[in-house]
Amino acid sequence: MTTIAVPPRRISPQRTLRHGLTLAWRNVAQLKHSPEKLLDTTLTPVVFLLLFLYVFGGAVAGDTHSYLQQLLPGLVAQMTFIGTMGLGVALNEDIHKGVFDRFRSLPIARSAPLVGSVLGETIKFCVMMTMLVGFGVILGFRFDSDPLSIVAALALAYVFFLAVCWIFVLVGLLAPSPESVQGIGFILVMPLTFGSSVLMPNIGTMPGWLQAWVKVNPVTHLAESLRALMIGGPMGNHAWYTLAWAAGIVLVTFPLALRLYARRT
Repeated sequence: MTTIAVPPRRISPQRTLRHGLTLAWRNVAQLKHSPEKLLDTTLTPVVFLLLFLYVFGGAVAGDTHSYLQQLLPGLVAQMTFIGTMGLGVALNEDIHKGVFDRFRSLPIARSAPLVGSVLGETIKFCVMMTMLVGFGVILGFRFDSDPLSIVAALALAYVFFLAVCWIFVLVGLLAPSPESVQGIGFILVMPLTFGSSVLMPNIGTMPGWLQAWVKVNPVTHLAESLRALMIGGPMGNHAWYTLAWAAGIVLVTFPLALRLYARRT
């Protein structure tokens, strides 16, 4: 008589993490067969850097070199939002293709497909930061801090990047089609990334209502934290605000994503 093993109803956090990492590796393996998926991650940071540097450099800082020192840390902060939009598109495509229905039939943690999708974005983050910072150094950017501070800056950006990923997990679950994900994403991204100190470190020339928005914008706190860590200067409470925003985003979006995933699939 054959005995059929019944998977446990409660899956431990360790097994949940292992399932998530397995599915994250699935996303990374897909890049091997479809490297064009990294094309936007590779080119977008370079295009943004060149465009903003040579369009705004002279007007904002008087010369492109001085502006580059302020711009690059700001673009690192901006890319933590723009670089996550593809996650929502890919997630929505998987749902429409029935991939997530197959995941539900497997004896894995309910959150594993979503956790795997988020962790799988790590490779894109690494490629994006390598291209942006590497090209910035070629153009003349110079770090004015110690190596530990540089590592801390990239680690802070990565933590915030993972938190923002959960926003686009929600967008991917809510959007009616993959095509609509980017439209919804840009509505969210534009006021957050451009209504910040990313491009204009000196916000004193902005109207009062916009200054009030910029000061509470999480992208501003991240950009100012990265500037302090990468080129020196006062940190203030920006890093703590950034971590608080990241924690708040995850605490709100993660349970909502799990509930929507259960209903959507």
